[in-house]
Amino acid sequence: MKLFIKFDINTICSLYLKQNLEQNNVNFTTLGFGEIEIEDNLDAEALEDLKSKLAPCGFEVVENQKSVLVQKIKDAIIELVFMDDNNNYKSSVFLAEKLNHSYGYLSNVFSEVTYSSIENFIILQKIERAKQLIIINEMSLTEIAFLLNYSSVAHLSTQFKNTTGITPSAFQRIIKKRRENLK
Repeated sequence: MKLFIKFDINTICSLYLKQNLEQNNVNFTTLGFGEIEIEDNLDAEALEDLKSKLAPCGFEVVENQKSVLVQKIKDAIIELVFMDDNNNYKSSVFLAEKLNHSYGYLSNVFSEVTYSSIENFIILQKIERAKQLIIINEMSLTEIAFLLNYSSVAHLSTQFKNTTGITPSAFQRIIKKRRENLK
């Protein structure tokens, strides 16, 4: 039997991190997504032990200041894309206001560290969100395009195809066929 499960990756990551830190008796305060403050001083050995326990699930302690800023940019973009009402926000303004830096500076640091642009990362996140919304099957492509702040369904379709190699409609048909084959 196959089940289709809807999940929130932010919640999963937060719960895993919380459980792991509590199991290791680390007192901490969550400051935001991907950012915690450890209340006790960890010696180098304890910090390395914590890093090694977090690594198998893809968690990494970021120590370089530019890398920290890039992670904050990525987290802010994910927050923006996964908001249910992101239509009122222009990504450059949202990032500049949220991170208290000019968009030009954020863009330069992001490109320097990742060798890619903020715009490309936003597109990738939007397409991932669109795929999730198509799988959930509660919204039309028009509604998805509006939610993700696309000017039209055609614009969404073009970016979707450029990113995935197939159109959103083809993706919908594939998902529908998989569901029918499971019955």
